[in-house]
Amino acid sequence: MNTPLGLDFGTTNTVATTVTADGRVEAFHFSYADETFDAFRSVLCFWQAQDESVRRNLVEAGPWAIEQFLELAGDCRFIQSFKTFAASPLFTDTLIHGRRMAFEDLLSNFLTRVRAHAGLDFPKRVVIGRPVKFAGGAPDEALARTRYEAALRMVGFDEVYHVYEPVAAAYYFAQRLEADANIIVADFGGGTSDFSVVRFERGQRGLVYQPLAHAGVGVAGDAFDYRIIDQVVARAFGKGSEYSSWGKVLPVPNGYFSKFSRWHELSIMRHSRDYRELQQLARTSLDPERIHAFLAFLDADAGYEMYRAVSATKMALSHAEEAQFSFHVAGVDIERAIKRADFEKWIAPELAEINACVDRALREANLREAEIDRVFLTGGTSFVPAVRALFAHRFGDAKIETGDQLVSIAYGLALIAAEDEVGRWAAA
Repeated sequence: MNTPLGLDFGTTNTVATTVTADGRVEAFHFSYADETFDAFRSVLCFWQAQDESVRRNLVEAGPWAIEQFLELAGDCRFIQSFKTFAASPLFTDTLIHGRRMAFEDLLSNFLTRVRAHAGLDFPKRVVIGRPVKFAGGAPDEALARTRYEAALRMVGFDEVYHVYEPVAAAYYFAQRLEADANIIVADFGGGTSDFSVVRFERGQRGLVYQPLAHAGVGVAGDAFDYRIIDQVVARAFGKGSEYSSWGKVLPVPNGYFSKFSRWHELSIMRHSRDYRELQQLARTSLDPERIHAFLAFLDADAGYEMYRAVSATKMALSHAEEAQFSFHVAGVDIERAIKRADFEKWIAPELAEINACVDRALREANLREAEIDRVFLTGGTSFVPAVRALFAHRFGDAKIETGDQLVSIAYGLALIAAEDEVGRWAAA
């Protein structure tokens, strides 16, 4: 395979794309459990297997990693959302089965498995997307760039370019433009929301691109999921309830519910001090049934099933005014009708942060809403009606376009990778 690669390495999913000989963009395809898909889950599972007298270290990625995690009942090291570590100076490495693994080791292992499941070799040139703002309190963008490049070279890439993710989406969207335009692209990922304001003009060299502003915020789809978990699941497991201690009535500490933001950490919780404390708490709780339900949930190692139920509910709320959250595992039964209006109240703080980030992008571009010709929304969270309504209110519904929300960035990266002058699109 000699065609350059576009790589959208995401917090939740990863998509790899190329441009075919006839100019079409095509994603790598994968098959698992009789299902074919393009968006490859950005997760890893490390475990050990005994082969006669030799203990071997094994690794899987994507749905195969989830399968191993569930099959081994947590007796492995499962890693998700590891893109969020990319720009963190605090993350140096993690110990996995006696071996210290840096971020670049995690990413190279992940890409190696992506390549194996695709059944294709990687070319020499890759254009990888990067967020405008990496996740974390004080992200080091230069560190993230260095780590990306180290991992990409470890799997055989020689020519590496970094392009802002919303710029790639803008380039893909701009293929359909028939006139010069100022465009704002909103890219909603799992961990970050990024915005680029760009001007496209059609010239003799094809599309002429002028970046006007870039802005990002560490709020996206994962935060929306957590609002459902916090308001529905955690409360069914005792959040907001009380217990008796030395003649006093006290609230159940919220710390027990903090790990719900990452479902795989709940497996670790089964063997922690928190679990033992919950067992004691069940004896003094004023609402012991809810604490017992929490313990049963942990015993069943049902974090992944919970995540799927939350995702399904959020998706249903994108199409209906009310959706049923339904979760039934190991005697834990949660049924609750959720109104879209309530969900939108829960995510109001995140919507406010997104709105403020759009303000920053427009100020940096020195443009008013009326001077924006088109608005392109991409990423899974762009399906949430409240997100679209935010942009419709500001720019007018007629200016908004969507399409290929889960692959538009990867498609744009592949188109840029196929250009002769890739460097003019690269992030500084």
